[in-house]
Amino acid sequence: MKGSPPTAIASLTRYLKLTIFFGGVGLHRLTAYRLDFMLGAGSFFVRVGTQAAVLMFIFRQVPVIEGWGYRQTLFLFGFSLIPRGLDHLFTDQLWEVGRKLVLTGDFHRYLIRPLGPLFGVLSERFLYPDGFGELLVGVAITGYAGHRLGLHLSPGQLLLLPLLILSGALIYAGIKLLLASAAFWTTTSMPAMAATYQASDFAAYPLEIYGTAVRRLLTWVLPFAFTSYAPVSYLLYGRTHLLVWTPLVVVVVLLLAAAAWSRGVRRYEMSGT
Repeated sequence: MKGSPPTAIASLTRYLKLTIFFGGVGLHRLTAYRLDFMLGAGSFFVRVGTQAAVLMFIFRQVPVIEGWGYRQTLFLFGFSLIPRGLDHLFTDQLWEVGRKLVLTGDFHRYLIRPLGPLFGVLSERFLYPDGFGELLVGVAITGYAGHRLGLHLSPGQLLLLPLLILSGALIYAGIKLLLASAAFWTTTSMPAMAATYQASDFAAYPLEIYGTAVRRLLTWVLPFAFTSYAPVSYLLYGRTHLLVWTPLVVVVVLLLAAAAWSRGVRRYEMSGT
């Protein structure tokens, strides 16, 4: 029977095998086009290095900002790159949906493949080179800052850490999918996607330095605070006032994104674009 547990498990297993396969294709691409990887990762290193240098300069002038010192802020900055890099590795092909696939009508080719349209889009290119750069630099900066802080996580924090990173990556992916889906109504949603991801850069710094409007925007409208500030506040200071909302935020973002994508795909099919 359609939708029965054996069928669902078989389908999940199939997609898992395909993910591993396309991930292998992505790794092969990296080895075949090493210059592409080096340019992508290298440009990211320059950008992050510049941001870290600016942080150092600021905290040389002002040692503490709203209770956050240089090492704490550096830890937050580094941690913010990890879930973003994880998302970058697997879902950045969604940018093509917002940029041109609906506009040019090329999205139709995903509707005739024996795969779900979303997986079809994502599988075009797993393992983006820039994503590796974000992950490596994020882990390095977070580890360095944590060492300088003398940070020792409790067993509970260590257990939650992978879930916090995964939650952040899912929030990034959900917001990206939601914005990309808008292209089914507007033909292109690239400006909105670009503006939103520029706003996500603010989540790499303590929310306390922003005004009330910006804090609410980053927490409840574009919930990037749950990708970095909320988990880091818990890891460094044991604060849980935002952390407890993280599962609900993840579920709401993913449900909204899934609904928008599903309706958008149906609209595209009905319009015959």
